[in-house]
Amino acid sequence: MSRPIRIAVFSFSVLVLLYVSFGYVFGQSKQDRSYRSLTVYGEVLDRIQQDYVDQPNLRSVTTGGLHGLLEALDPESSYFSPQEYAEWKTETAEHAKGSVGLNLSRRGYIFVISTLPGSPALKASIHEGDVVEAIAGYTTQDMSVQQAQLLLDGPPGSTVKVAIVHRSSPKPENVDLTRVIVPQPPLLITRFQGDVGYIRVASFDQGTAKGIRGKLKQFQRQGVHKLILDLRECASGEDAEAIDTAQLFLNAGTIATLRGQTIATETFSADPSKVAWRDPVSVLVSGSTAGPAEILAAAIAGNHRGSTVGQNTLGLASEQKMIPLEDGSAIYLTVGIYYTPSGKAILNNGLAPTVQVPPPNSQTALLDAQDIAPDPVPGELPPPTDPLVKKAIEILNAGQSADKAATSDQAPRPASRYPAFHRAG
Repeated sequence: MSRPIRIAVFSFSVLVLLYVSFGYVFGQSKQDRSYRSLTVYGEVLDRIQQDYVDQPNLRSVTTGGLHGLLEALDPESSYFSPQEYAEWKTETAEHAKGSVGLNLSRRGYIFVISTLPGSPALKASIHEGDVVEAIAGYTTQDMSVQQAQLLLDGPPGSTVKVAIVHRSSPKPENVDLTRVIVPQPPLLITRFQGDVGYIRVASFDQGTAKGIRGKLKQFQRQGVHKLILDLRECASGEDAEAIDTAQLFLNAGTIATLRGQTIATETFSADPSKVAWRDPVSVLVSGSTAGPAEILAAAIAGNHRGSTVGQNTLGLASEQKMIPLEDGSAIYLTVGIYYTPSGKAILNNGLAPTVQVPPPNSQTALLDAQDIAPDPVPGELPPPTDPLVKKAIEILNAGQSADKAATSDQAPRPASRYPAFHRAG
């Protein structure tokens, strides 16, 4: 290690220690843990410089540490280097942004939550639960969800190469996807067994609540008195649309509460003047139910307005903010978390349905990838033999309410419905 680098590291460590020491003496309170963390950080950096096998790249080490720091908080928070932030601003400024139609999350690796109907990804047979191993030649091993999305999006008509590991095979498949402007998914409706109506929501885009209100009125004119609301493969959209949709079903009670350290607590309450459906309702959920859809499902279950049927949701309902930093970088930070009517955080916990429907042939809570009942194909109606549809119809016909089922909106989570990822070869 060269003498200038040793001097720089020593100086940095001394500054960190002085900052910690003075902070401890003059501001010893809730900042104590921050000071201790800075002490450890300085010590680790010093050891890397002194004892690592070779002279490290300081910029790379620092950037990697910052990525890890943010991603350790939750799946949505992440760090943007100056170059990444500049690219993000350019991408978000484009009015006609092309997409491949994937909703992603991270649980140790980047995986697909859901695929939008009519999208290039769906046409390429990419489905919920598949692992995204690489994008545009870059491995996703240490990539944040926002970085992955940045690489996937681009000008309409351009292409991006994606390496996908399907749940059915450990071998990655290279797929070329052409970006398009994915149209807003339509609401899918049908009827089961006479008076049981069915609505499937793919995304809570602008106008979704208004569209659902119209479908509910249509069902009422047709003599439909029971409803199945399918939120499987629904992992995107606007939180406000989900809250407005909850208003259609709740005569009273709390829909959700948004809280954070730096934002004003906001409680969303039911408004009886907005109710459009007073008959029984069952909501279908799974591991591909996330974000706005979780807010709606929690509102209906938490107020005992209806049953939620299926498997645990993913746990992403939250609010993020992009915060620029002085060096041109930025952090995408979770600043608010949505809480259920009973006051439990949805982020990282998800929701346990009031009626669990285990996968076929599964005898234990440990779900094997081969035993998982896949969600219906995006953009298609499920058959009457769909296990969750059958259970919801049984509950609706029996007149069972959520009060008669388990009323906890959260429960100990079973093993992930997504298989552990092992690189082939």
